[in-house]
Amino acid sequence: MLLRRETAVDVPVVDEVHRSAFRRAVEAELVLALRADRGWVPALSLVAQDAGGRVVGHVVGTLGRVGDVPVVGLGPLGVRPEQQGRGTGQALVHAVLAAADALDLPLAVLLGAPGFYARFGFVPASSLGISAPDPAWGEHFQARALSAYRGERGPFAYAAPFADL
Repeated sequence: MLLRRETAVDVPVVDEVHRSAFRRAVEAELVLALRADRGWVPALSLVAQDAGGRVVGHVVGTLGRVGDVPVVGLGPLGVRPEQQGRGTGQALVHAVLAAADALDLPLAVLLGAPGFYARFGFVPASSLGISAPDPAWGEHFQARALSAYRGERGPFAYAAPFADL
């Protein structure tokens, strides 16, 4: 498997990956909207290719905020159904976290399954003093401190297109 930054040629394929992974259009439409948003960070949009060069997964991180501090909002993460359970998603998460860390962002924040994301060091965001846009998200709203973390606390806000979900 090869992990790399998304290129313009990948855009329609990434759309297809998310539509097949989620069997609905919400995540695919979100990725399209995020590309047009000021929170888009090209270095945090990564694809996974199989041995034949086919794009089989995608993850994106966009700029959100904890108070006034820029942080990365992780997701969507999508892997083609036939590739799920083979480590593609894990590899993409490791890669996007490393890329966010290299950009000196202090935190990665996401809404997802605690059982999956705990292996990457994610904890309930509330345990770090970070409040969710929707309190009903509970333990599914998670955060992971990166190297530049200095105890940032406060309300989290995703990039604008997330508000349209």
